[in-house]
Amino acid sequence: MATPKKALDRIGANLKRYQTILAAAKTRDVSESDTVVIVADILADLLGYDKYAEVTTEFAIRGTYVDLAVKVDGQIRFLIEAKAIGVDLKDGHVKQAIDYGANQGVEWIVLTNGVSWRVYRVHFRQPIEKSLVFDLDLLQATARNMQLLECFGNLSREGFTASSMAAVFQQQQATSKFSLAALLQTEAVVGAIRRELRRAFPGLKVDEAQLLYALQNDVLKREVVDSEEAKLATATIRKALRSAERTKAKGIVDREPPAPETPSPGDANTFPAT
Repeated sequence: MATPKKALDRIGANLKRYQTILAAAKTRDVSESDTVVIVADILADLLGYDKYAEVTTEFAIRGTYVDLAVKVDGQIRFLIEAKAIGVDLKDGHVKQAIDYGANQGVEWIVLTNGVSWRVYRVHFRQPIEKSLVFDLDLLQATARNMQLLECFGNLSREGFTASSMAAVFQQQQATSKFSLAALLQTEAVVGAIRRELRRAFPGLKVDEAQLLYALQNDVLKREVVDSEEAKLATATIRKALRSAERTKAKGIVDREPPAPETPSPGDANTFPAT
């Protein structure tokens, strides 16, 4: 999705100022509460939210307060778990933020220390799962950086919709290293590799099981084969391929003309029964 012009202009006008603010805050190693103040200002000045009406620090889930929640027209768009600017974001921080989202039914979670911005989609399954959609370093970004524009553009007040975020997630998932690795391991792709090898080296004897073993153990990194993200990507790819096959089969059936009940004996396209 293209970044809305209003959001694009706002990001371009304010990015450098906030990079200066963040760099100074990082040098001073400011506290978590001071980092939350900066994050709230970023939500207002870069993402376009009214920080007095649409950004709240008083959002409780099961007795625990989320650092920030963005709420527009009575609907929570996303929750923010903030850490002090000098804290490296860790898996434990992700779990806390994801638990917040799962308990409230909020699909989108932002984990940030002001500089690093990680955007997750929560999958309401058993157990609860999450997917990292954006991982942005705000100090390294420029006003024309595509990752910044996609991340902040889609989170912005003008850009955020359920359908646009779903489309962003699908795009990110389809082209992620985990999805591409999963595709490389499918029967169709392994078969195509085998055919190309045999075309290049006539007489070569190699089966698909050998090729799959080589891909998984010698070519692809363990991260994209054995991790939880890899397993989720594999399941997603399999589901998508099955759906595509069903759609294709249905389309073929829908387009086939009805067969004549009694073929004409002289019809050139009529074949004798075998």
